[in-house]
Amino acid sequence: MKIIKISVLCIVLTFTFSFVAKADYSSEEFQKSFFEIGYTGIHQALKDSSIHFNRNIELPVELPPIAFTHSFSRVGDIEDKPNDKLEIKYINKDIPQNHYKIFVQPVKYGIDFRDNLIDQKMKLNDGNEAIYSTKAVGSFNLLVFEKNGFQYVLSVDKRISNKVTPEILVEIANSIRN
Repeated sequence: MKIIKISVLCIVLTFTFSFVAKADYSSEEFQKSFFEIGYTGIHQALKDSSIHFNRNIELPVELPPIAFTHSFSRVGDIEDKPNDKLEIKYINKDIPQNHYKIFVQPVKYGIDFRDNLIDQKMKLNDGNEAIYSTKAVGSFNLLVFEKNGFQYVLSVDKRISNKVTPEILVEIANSIRN
């Protein structure tokens, strides 16, 4: 399977939706619902996150090999809590299982996984270890790793785990520039 390569800086800013949408739901309505709950485009959220975290966050330049119709993002900034994170969502309005998320937060506030939640440990090209879990979140499989002082969580809907395997998630993780 070939991974779809996309430079995040070249993404046409679209928006995504995190719950099941009806096929007759217009794209405009779909996007508006996310704006109403604080989401913006990825480019804006990256700018906001660089201010919020006082440094830039590098994102993977590869995406899973599935079709998405919308993407959007937000930076958690609830009462200046230290565990704020950058959240990015990719979804297909007409195929809800095509749902991929990226969470990025400072390592010191990252998730610590118990051994019973870890399915597999994998090595990234930079030598860092990644943890793959199908048990930590009910409906999503996760790949968790650290890079450049941030913890990254790549999550994909379990219903497409035959298309987005742990190896593909590792390839995506390896596409982050240092």
